[in-house]
Amino acid sequence: MERNDIIDFKALEKELQAALTADEKYKRENAAKLRAVEQRVASYEEFRGIVLASHLKPLERKDKIGGKRTVAWNCHATQRETSQDEATEISQEKTLFQPETSAEFYRDWRRHLRSGPERYEALLQLGGPKLGHLFQTDVGFGLLGDLLVALADQVRPADRLVVLGILHSLAGTGRFALNLSLLSPAERESCRDLFQKLQATSAPGPTEEGLSQKEWGLEEQPGELQEEERLLQELLVLYQVD
Repeated sequence: MERNDIIDFKALEKELQAALTADEKYKRENAAKLRAVEQRVASYEEFRGIVLASHLKPLERKDKIGGKRTVAWNCHATQRETSQDEATEISQEKTLFQPETSAEFYRDWRRHLRSGPERYEALLQLGGPKLGHLFQTDVGFGLLGDLLVALADQVRPADRLVVLGILHSLAGTGRFALNLSLLSPAERESCRDLFQKLQATSAPGPTEEGLSQKEWGLEEQPGELQEEERLLQELLVLYQVD
C-alpha cells in the first residue's frame, strides 16, 4: 500500500466511539421520554426533568458524599471539558453539518450549532427530504421546539418554499403529534410566529414590512403560488395553528 492509502485506525476508533456514545444518549433519552408518558406526569417541566436526568444513576453503598474525589459524580454537570474534547469540537466545527443519523444530528446540533443563524443555515443546507429521512422514526426529545424556534427567528421571505418543505417533512416524522403536544408555551408561540411570517409573505400586495412581493423577490407563477398556498393551509392544520 502507498503512504496515502494507510488507514488511520485510531481516528476511525474515535469516530466510532463518538457515534456509539451519541446513539446511546439518544436511545436513553427516548426511553425516558416513553417512560414519562406512561407515568402520565403532571406537567411538561416534570417530563423534561425526567428525560434530562436519564443519564444519572443511583448512588451505591460504597459512594461517599464527602471526602476527596478525583472524578465528578455527575460528569454531565461539569462545565469544563478536557483538552481532547475541545480539540475534537474545534475540528468538527470546521466541517460541514452533514449528519448521517438522528443521533449525529442531535449531538452536533447541541454541541456545535449554538447561535440562531448557524442553526437556521444548517436546516436550509439539509433541507426537508434529508431531515425527514433522519427523523423518520422520531424527532428527539425537545428537538422539535428547537427547530421551530430557529426557523421562526431567522426565516427569510426568499427561503419560504424551503421552509415549507422542512415543516412538511417534520410533520411526517414518527410520533409528530406527541412531540407537538410537548412543546413549551414559548415554543408554541414561536410556531405561531413562524406561520404568521409565512402567511404574510404569501399575501398579495404589500407585505407586513411595506414591501411588495416583487421587491422581496417572491414573484412566482400562479400555479406555483397556488401549490404553496395549499401546502401552507395543510401545515396550519398539522401544526394546530389557529
